Amino acid sequence: MAEERSENSSAEPDAAGAAPSESVLTGAQALVRSLERVGAEVVFGIPGGTILPAYDPLYDSEAVRHILVRHEQGAGHAAEGYAMVTGKVGVCMATSGPGATNLVTAIADAYMDSVPIVAITGQVSGPSIGTDAFQEADITGITMPITKHSFLVKDPADIPHAIAAAFHIASTGRPGPVLVDITKDAQQGTAPFRWPKRLELPGYRPVTKPHNKQIREAVKLITGAQRPVFYVGGGVVKARAAEPLRRLVELTGIPVVTTLMARGVFPDSHPLNYGMPGMHGTVAAVGALQRSDLLISLGARFDDRVTGELSSFAPLAKIIHADIDPAEISKNRQADVPIVGDCAEVITELLSVLESGAVDLDFEAWKRYLDDLATNYPTGYDEPTDGTLSPQHVIKRIGELTGPDAYYVTGVGQHQMWSAHFLPFEKPGHWLNSGGLGTMGYGVPASMGAKVGQPDATVWCIDGDGCFQMTNQELVTCALEGIPVKIAVINNQSLGMVRQWQTLFYEGRYSNTDLKTNRVPDFPKLAEAMGCVGLRAETADEVDAVIDKALSINDTPVVVEFVVHKDAMVWPMVAAGTSNDEIKIARDLAPNWEGDVL
Repeated sequence: MAEERSENSSAEPDAAGAAPSESVLTGAQALVRSLERVGAEVVFGIPGGTILPAYDPLYDSEAVRHILVRHEQGAGHAAEGYAMVTGKVGVCMATSGPGATNLVTAIADAYMDSVPIVAITGQVSGPSIGTDAFQEADITGITMPITKHSFLVKDPADIPHAIAAAFHIASTGRPGPVLVDITKDAQQGTAPFRWPKRLELPGYRPVTKPHNKQIREAVKLITGAQRPVFYVGGGVVKARAAEPLRRLVELTGIPVVTTLMARGVFPDSHPLNYGMPGMHGTVAAVGALQRSDLLISLGARFDDRVTGELSSFAPLAKIIHADIDPAEISKNRQADVPIVGDCAEVITELLSVLESGAVDLDFEAWKRYLDDLATNYPTGYDEPTDGTLSPQHVIKRIGELTGPDAYYVTGVGQHQMWSAHFLPFEKPGHWLNSGGLGTMGYGVPASMGAKVGQPDATVWCIDGDGCFQMTNQELVTCALEGIPVKIAVINNQSLGMVRQWQTLFYEGRYSNTDLKTNRVPDFPKLAEAMGCVGLRAETADEVDAVIDKALSINDTPVVVEFVVHKDAMVWPMVAAGTSNDEIKIARDLAPNWEGDVL
């Protein structure tokens, strides 16, 4: 394959896109050649019957590394992790039927969180489609609602265009997953390899540059506001717009809140950052949204976990809503000024207009109000009185001892929310979690992909004992492939977030949330069995030493079990379906606590 690539690299395509000395390749060879052409470096996958033809030429590729995972869901999440930390398109591969359907959760996760991945699946031969053949599944139909686009390729000649188009669609506009399903006979058949000279994709023209009139209207609202807030979402991370955002914030003096997906895009240490809003957001961030008279939404989608009861969300605020996806604008909350465009370009245009005019902005009184909220209602935690280990303390110390240069990945649940509050968020793109879909089991494989994408960086996965037991088999992949991730298992012997809801809303009836671990499994022993180093801490005195030990091991994966207090809760909290005005803090449970937070 390497010889064929160099042979054709200098050939000029003719008007039809065919090179004068084009090679006749099998569809499988064309697939691998195409992956090399688009710059794919890594494929996470598992071979099987209908994708097997592609694995033969992949064996010879010097440019594309294949990582054999232990479950296809792991391949998909690993592709996500790789994409998140590199800004490139992640690639996963599976066979037809169960192989393809095992990718569905990761594809849905990537769709919800706008992660650019291409999923390549084998399909039964063309004549067998629709006959309920062995391991047949209509994967393009199954994934239609959760992909940006999908291709069913039945002709080997169509493979180069499908791969080129898939990578382009996945990485442009609002990023997201694209599926390429290739029949087995298309992989086995032959055709001249024609790389497309240009991509013609009718109807696909993402708008990146905002309209000047909308920018001017936004500036008018900003200059007329008294209590504005930058409501910053994951779109700013995707646009790699952290630096222009910082300049815009410091020019205007407008307070900032960063959603779960945007943690780190604006440093927590900055005095204008009031933290994360939403169901488990800081009181200051929730108060900033609720009491504002102008929300400047940049790359956020007014998710229900941020808005709470939508009818009572930010009742006095006008809305500037900027997003690259026009379908998001005014979907949940009507925008007074809608701006379609890439967040980097939107922010740059706002800066340009504001810098060119004589604008006198003064939001000191507003900032003092938010500072008072932050001072009076800090996001802290109480140490357990029975001598058991505080999970918040564990996570905080991991962040303090490791520092903001590391990449932090979480599963979903209480540990995810504690991580969102207590880790050091100073840099964009160093925080990975499953936000929109809330996928338990995301953490271990996503951290694997992140470490592959950033091999010289420290990668911590902070996981729960429930999440960890869903996908920990990928630690075998990490051990065998030389991917030394660090996994912190926050073991509270339960499905913690669900248990918290049962405590608060179901009278303590703990139906099927007690994992009854009692050292089953014994997580350090399990880690050792999978070729990793296994460690454990059970008291506060052991925490720093075990974290330091994990940080000192950089040639093999490390799993650290932290046995923590079972009934620790995530605070603050806005109960589902209620107004953000009803935000509760830990002191609300005390009998002598009176009064509203906001």
